[in-house]
Amino acid sequence: MAILVVNGPNLNRLGARDPSQYGTLTLEAIHERLRARAAGRAEIRTFQSNHEGALIDFLQAEGPGSEGVILNPGAFTHSSYALHDAVADLPVPVIEVHLSNIHAREEWRRRSVIAPAAKGAIAGLGWVSYLAALEALLALRETR
Repeated sequence: MAILVVNGPNLNRLGARDPSQYGTLTLEAIHERLRARAAGRAEIRTFQSNHEGALIDFLQAEGPGSEGVILNPGAFTHSSYALHDAVADLPVPVIEVHLSNIHAREEWRRRSVIAPAAKGAIAGLGWVSYLAALEALLALRETR
């Protein structure tokens, strides 16, 4: 079984988009680092879309057969109750991740409507947020 890494809107622009907030690594570079860290322990499957419905369709189709999900919902973090419901419906743990510290940014970014449905959330560590989420999912696997 695989760990899914699901990324929402504008994350396809990493490396070029506001490096002061999001760093200089591309999304593919983050995925490669995750694959290297997971080698021999888990398969990493990735998906990115700028469209809410595509994210939901992917989670509904692939999530139940996975070991867990690392989810960076991007701006949908603050507004997508539909994505919240899709996460809440999954029978596997979901770790919400953010590159920037959403709690130290604009007021509207400080609230996640996804977090109540997730097993946990990691924010503000840059690309390392993804590695921390991977390690958390692997540790959770050992306790099941």
